[in-house]
Amino acid sequence: MVKAIVLLQRRSGMSRDDFEQYMRETHLPLVVRVPGLRRLVLNRVLPDPDSPAPVYDAVAEDWFDDLQTMGKAFESAEGKAVVDDGPNFLDMINFRLLVTEVEDIPLPT
Repeated sequence: MVKAIVLLQRRSGMSRDDFEQYMRETHLPLVVRVPGLRRLVLNRVLPDPDSPAPVYDAVAEDWFDDLQTMGKAFESAEGKAVVDDGPNFLDMINFRLLVTEVEDIPLPT
């Protein structure tokens, strides 16, 4: 299993509420149509009252069976629609994508 971890920072001048609404109503409906996507997790970054504002607003996890499946997914029309939508609400200069191999570590009982 591989996972694309995507660090998302909203576009300059966009409020947090507008970012959330755009993500929920426009972007995520595109992402869920990507072929081969096995799991999608959206982690909303919460502010820490004792620290400066977080750099990123959300962290997405896009799960696929393997690298080949992920590559084909983002070469598809649906995948290209997701990529093309990014500049509509994301700061693309600070956009980060990490491709990882997932290993579940058993916890002691």
